[in-house]
Parts: sequence; C-alpha cells; structure tokens
Amino acid sequence: MPKFSLKSQLALDSCHPDLRMLFNTVINSFDCTVICGHRTEQQQRKAFEEKRSQLEWPSSNHNVYPSLAVDVIPYPIDWKDIPRINYFAGYVLGTAASLKAQGIISHKIRWGGDWDRDTQLKDNQFNDLVHFELVHLHDLT
Repeated sequence: MPKFSLKSQLALDSCHPDLRMLFNTVINSFDCTVICGHRTEQQQRKAFEEKRSQLEWPSSNHNVYPSLAVDVIPYPIDWKDIPRINYFAGYVLGTAASLKAQGIISHKIRWGGDWDRDTQLKDNQFNDLVHFELVHLHDLT
C-alpha cells in the first residue's frame, strides 16, 4: 500500500482537516505526492512570479493556515502525462464526493482543471491540474 513521504506528509499536515482526510484516504489506493500545502508570503510571491499561481499574496487559498488548498500529483511524477493527472483528479473528486456524502468531510472540493465545476474542461481559463481546494458555502452557486 502506498504511503506519503515525510516531505509530502509535512506539506499535507499544513492543510485543513478535510484536505488531510481526503488525501489520507486517496493515498490508500492511489500513490501520489503532495507538492504544496500552506505557502508563506515568500513562497506565494515566487509562485506568482514563476506563473505557477495567478494570485498574489495573500489572496491564494494556500496562504491561510491551515491551508484551504493543496497541490497533489500522482506518483511517480510525470508533469507531461496529462491524461494520468486528469484521471487522478477524477479519482480525488469521486473520493471527496463519497467522503462528503458520508459526512466524513464537510466541504466540496474544487479542482484546478475545472474551476467553475461545470465538468467541461475546455472552458478552463487557467489550468492548475494538481490544485485542489475547499469550496465554501458562498462559492456553491
């Protein structure tokens, strides 16, 4: 059974309990690496400068503590294997929906490959295919 490396676990530990529960469930069946949980001001500025984020400090869900967002990719990491990354996202979203339906987590999850959650990937303006974040009640429209 897969398990997180110490680096992945530390990044996940900086996240909201719902994200921790979700990815601690996912790792039991799908090997993955946590790239980033909480981002400091310096880390967010760097992500913005490198165009890995469209948001400046402190506007990202990564910038609060515990983090309301996490970046996770299937392991072994292959940034060019978009079909596998998309497949992983579907697995994560399905797991999240199941956990929410069971009352184990309290938030819906938004994926950076479908920001408006309309299940249409072609209309996405900014692809952040490894990004998952909590959906708040005011975002449910």
